Amino acid sequence: MKEHSPDLFDWALTGTACWARTGDGRRHRLPTGRWLGLAEVDPAADHALTARCDGPTLDLGCGPGRLVAALLRRGVIALGVDISPMAVAITRFRGAPALRRDLFGPLPGSGRWAYAILADGNVGIGGDPVRLLTRVRELLAPNGIAIVECARPGSGIVSRPIRLESRGRVGEWFPWAQVAVDRIGAIADPAGFRVLETAAVSGRHIAWLGRASEPIIDTPPSDGAGAA
Repeated sequence: MKEHSPDLFDWALTGTACWARTGDGRRHRLPTGRWLGLAEVDPAADHALTARCDGPTLDLGCGPGRLVAALLRRGVIALGVDISPMAVAITRFRGAPALRRDLFGPLPGSGRWAYAILADGNVGIGGDPVRLLTRVRELLAPNGIAIVECARPGSGIVSRPIRLESRGRVGEWFPWAQVAVDRIGAIADPAGFRVLETAAVSGRHIAWLGRASEPIIDTPPSDGAGAA
């Protein structure tokens, strides 16, 4: 018989194997190695998530803080937010600031952040991606950018309950969602964003979103076309 455990995410952050199970019985292993910064194939994608951040950056659902720490090493002001006490403790152990908060609750600097990151599929937090992106828009400055890691193309937009399982322990069901990178516009639009760009890096998929009210600035041609 499995033991019920409400703290399986914290358990996973110790490096213990942990799985997410969906209501149809399927499960997949959580990429705890990536979260802890141990996965050898992920530096390029992590770099892509943070490389354009040149101003105050909020990492929502920061986990153990690898991205916050990377930003600080570059001299970028950054703050991690997570509801997991273990995640916040590990982030702080890295020397990076983090708050144990619900991202839908009060957060410092609301309306003034230059960037907000939703890495590792965190666009699924709460099971309602439009509500989540609407909250992100509130946190960002008028010209702020949301950086969202998405699911693979063709996987659609899916909201469903999941639970965590590990070594005979099982957690409560909770709402989650996934958003395919080719469907990100469908949730960006009603949240007041527009898709600026998408990219695939090391098998991961990233979208950059700007406020829909901001004017589109054409990128100068790189081959000299149109030059006088």
